[in-house]
Amino acid sequence: MSELNTNCAGIARRNFIQLGAGGVLGLGMSDLIQLRARAAQAAGKSSPDHVNCILVWLDGGPTHYETFDPKPDAPSDIRGEFKTIPTTVPGVHFCETVPKLAKTLDKMAIIRSIAHKDPNHGGGNHYMITGAPTPVPVNCGSSVSFHPSFGSTVSHLRGIRNGLPAYATLPRKSRSAGPHFLGGQHTPFVIGGDPNGKGFRVRDVVLPRSISEGRANTRLNLRRSFDRMLRIADAAAADPAVDFDSFYQQGIDLLSSDQAQAAFNVEKESAKVRDRYGRNDFAQRLLLARRLTEVGVSFVMVYNGGWDHHTDIFKSGFKKKIATVDQGMAALINDLHDRGQLESTLVVMLGEFGRTPKINDRAGRDHWPYAMSVLMAGAGIPTGQIIGATDKKGYHASENIHSPEDFACSLYTKMGIDPHHVLYTNTGRPSPIVNGGAPIKELFG
Repeated sequence: MSELNTNCAGIARRNFIQLGAGGVLGLGMSDLIQLRARAAQAAGKSSPDHVNCILVWLDGGPTHYETFDPKPDAPSDIRGEFKTIPTTVPGVHFCETVPKLAKTLDKMAIIRSIAHKDPNHGGGNHYMITGAPTPVPVNCGSSVSFHPSFGSTVSHLRGIRNGLPAYATLPRKSRSAGPHFLGGQHTPFVIGGDPNGKGFRVRDVVLPRSISEGRANTRLNLRRSFDRMLRIADAAAADPAVDFDSFYQQGIDLLSSDQAQAAFNVEKESAKVRDRYGRNDFAQRLLLARRLTEVGVSFVMVYNGGWDHHTDIFKSGFKKKIATVDQGMAALINDLHDRGQLESTLVVMLGEFGRTPKINDRAGRDHWPYAMSVLMAGAGIPTGQIIGATDKKGYHASENIHSPEDFACSLYTKMGIDPHHVLYTNTGRPSPIVNGGAPIKELFG
């Protein structure tokens, strides 16, 4: 299934609280971050504030049954048609659809027990990308931003490094991935196009032909040419109050950064590495995400649509799609490990919810927020773990149950950010980055 496919709503895929005694091991959040930083320094590893994140978003709600939480002993109308396979961890099995990731469990962890109560794409998307539920019901087709996304919050707190944007998305922005009250300057830098295509170039990273590079840093009257660039046009459309001076300077920085120019050129990778990921658009976006984080982009979201499988989940279309993810994600984790970069990179893969236990009359599964699986790797996460569990038929998270707020707290803490740090809206209203929750202790061994 391509990203042009639509979900059940008909949405095109392309187009002031401290943690205190309730926190990890009873420590306050500032204590936890300091201890992790000291431990990392002593071990020669990256400090949390130097950890960058690659978040892979499987839009539509990927099935947990046909990936990381199969139920081989359940009745046939629940377990489905696929078999299970062993992983690198004795006694742990995945679905046969993800053989490469099954062989990579020794370098990652799977959380099987994250759950919430919003069965709509809009609400589920918002909850899992921001760590905050929507204040009002949001239907399947809504594009919402009631709270800053992970990427925008990281951008706000970390800022630009080496002329590179702090937050990028490929190949499009998910519906709740915006900055909300943080402002347009923390909108993600959208990297469209297909990096698997020959001669792939990132828009707005090269000067328009009408502008000479030598004059760009000195001629302010060239602003109109820069403002016509799609990056700025997109930001203006999203937020009429966009700070054009800020975007102008960001454009100059991006165009004049040698690191940026090199990072965006995925063709600099060897054929062997590119083949390892897979010669397809999704896999090459993962490779580009790796190149961006290793030169200082703090947060990269790789969007992959088409996971709303209400029909034919056992047919070739699903098999082909999950095989692409299996190869690409295993390659990304192993590549980061081999390059010595997994300790400084947090890798996450998830969607808005899981799928229903019972297979429907169209051989598919429907929306199910009461159980979902999340892949996490890197940033010092103890590997080979299955965290939490669902009941024997996969209906509900039943052991070590965690909320989206817990997941959000974990992500921010891994990046050296206090998840309960208070932001302020443009009207002065306090807004904690995450309202409640606590880091998942198994991720901080």
